[in-house]
Amino acid sequence: MKIGKETIPHSAICTSNSETIVVRGKDLAQELIGKISFTDYFFLLVTGQEPTPAATTVLNATLVAIAEHGLVPSVQASRMTLAAAPDALQGAVAAGILGCGSVILGASETAGRLLEEVRVRADGDNYYSEAAKQVIGEYRNARRAIPGYGHPLHKERDPRVSALFRVAEAAGADMTYIQIADAIENVIPEIIGKNLMLNVSAAIPAALLGVGFPITALRGVPILARTAGLIGHLTEELQKPIGFALSYQATRDYVYDGDTPEGFSASHT
Repeated sequence: MKIGKETIPHSAICTSNSETIVVRGKDLAQELIGKISFTDYFFLLVTGQEPTPAATTVLNATLVAIAEHGLVPSVQASRMTLAAAPDALQGAVAAGILGCGSVILGASETAGRLLEEVRVRADGDNYYSEAAKQVIGEYRNARRAIPGYGHPLHKERDPRVSALFRVAEAAGADMTYIQIADAIENVIPEIIGKNLMLNVSAAIPAALLGVGFPITALRGVPILARTAGLIGHLTEELQKPIGFALSYQATRDYVYDGDTPEGFSASHT
């Protein structure tokens, strides 16, 4: 990201006066509230454009696909934070979102950049396979992980992949990036030496890039979706607290393997 040369801040997102709030050129009270879904509003905020019907359908499907995934590390961090500070819901949500990185939730952006790299290398859809071989070969030689491929649980395709691809096709989305995602999956065994099937982190950009969603905002989709899931978990945490139980599970199985002073004896409780 470049440091801008501007000395005066500019933004095309929002302005207001004493009577009217304007968001992306529209009167918030008269044109948006009650007349646009949150999914469409998110697309408008990010892109400055109203979504096509295909974009609405695909974006909505991706948000649903990634909102909830059980007691993953981000959820555990969030619930334990709320257990320690039950008056700070915002801090607990932030604790969960701060874990959105290259392993959890952030892979959609890196997978999207992989798909785009293959698209740029290819010369038409007949060459996606060759371009995929080149790019994945380079990843292999550089010992880079293939973002969006492979899953610790779903050894076959992540079931969300087929669901999202069906939605995109039925909605009339551009299938270019989905074809590229398939091409990469097909060449991986030959180059990597094992099957690494598509997971949802590659399916999300494959579907969204086909409806005009910007690659630079891809990471925001799982962040937004998981925020909804975290709020669900935190509401349950306030009703049925398990934050300290999660902490107890860790301490119960904890094994210290460092040095100790002479004569030290570990306590047993």
